[in-house]
Amino acid sequence: MEKRELSYRSVLFVCDVNTCRSQMAEAILKKMLKDRHITTRIEVNSGGIAPHARNGALVSLDARLSLKEEGIVLDEQKSSLDLKKHPEFIASADLLITMTKRQKDWIGSYPEAKGKELWMLKEFAGSSGDIEDPSGKGDEIYRQGKEEIKRCLALAIDKIIS
Repeated sequence: MEKRELSYRSVLFVCDVNTCRSQMAEAILKKMLKDRHITTRIEVNSGGIAPHARNGALVSLDARLSLKEEGIVLDEQKSSLDLKKHPEFIASADLLITMTKRQKDWIGSYPEAKGKELWMLKEFAGSSGDIEDPSGKGDEIYRQGKEEIKRCLALAIDKIIS
């Protein structure tokens, strides 16, 4: 396998509470990197930035089931990370990717985010708009959200690894 120089060494996906969208984005990007046999390490994490985010909330069952359709099985103990309590994750990331404009504004106000590349996922993929929260809206909405995240990451992965 050929070693490649990577644009980013650390990617942090951000959503409101880190139990759905950012967890799916983290898992999908990790799978895409594995599928491409990337031999140089890129650290991929996710966290929540909303006022009601907290540490230790389990990843949504609907998100888990949606990821399982992709062959991705999350560890049973995988739980949320509150970035307000762990700003070191913001500080260590080269690339910050949010699901919405509001999240981009929230995380952009943190001193640890100054000078970092900060994008909304759709924006980073060459589009615009938010990736809406599917929480409480049923299986099909989760599936649609996952597909939207996967589509955006497929468009953006070359920027991440080139």
